[in-house]
Amino acid sequence: MKRDITTALVNEHRLILRMISLLERNAPRTEDGSYTNWQFYLDGVDFIRNFADRFHHAKEEDVLFEALVNNGMPRENSPVAAMLMEHDQGRVFVKAMETAALEARDGQTGREQIIAANALAYAALLREHISKEDEILYPLAERVIPETIREGIIAGYAAAEARTEADFTSHYEAVVAGYEQE
Repeated sequence: MKRDITTALVNEHRLILRMISLLERNAPRTEDGSYTNWQFYLDGVDFIRNFADRFHHAKEEDVLFEALVNNGMPRENSPVAAMLMEHDQGRVFVKAMETAALEARDGQTGREQIIAANALAYAALLREHISKEDEILYPLAERVIPETIREGIIAGYAAAEARTEADFTSHYEAVVAGYEQE
């Protein structure tokens, strides 16, 4: 029986999708002026940068994607290249959302449209991105990655997790749950 190398990533996607749902819920309300909790967007940026990017994408980019490339998938013009490009595009939307949220928090008016547009663009990108990973790339990885290197992949994930605080995931679960209660 092969050691599973993607279930942990799929489970992390579930928490990321909960944050995406919050962005999708709040951005239209921000655009129409009925939701002005700028801290939500700043907490969203913190979640995306630390949980989705630093924690989750580190496992994908540094461990799983490298294993795929080392086992025959081309680095360029491949599913891995497409996923990396989408990670970079997501970072652009997050930076623009953060800049506008900081400006709004500091009293600049008219930032709502920029916040909402970038939040929704990020959400749409990530929904599609996660779908491609969960339904295509991860099942492919489970098929093509040999048993002999799976232990190393799991160790790579553990090393990525070891670079975070002990309560890291529970902290971000609590952040998301708190905003879900709003």
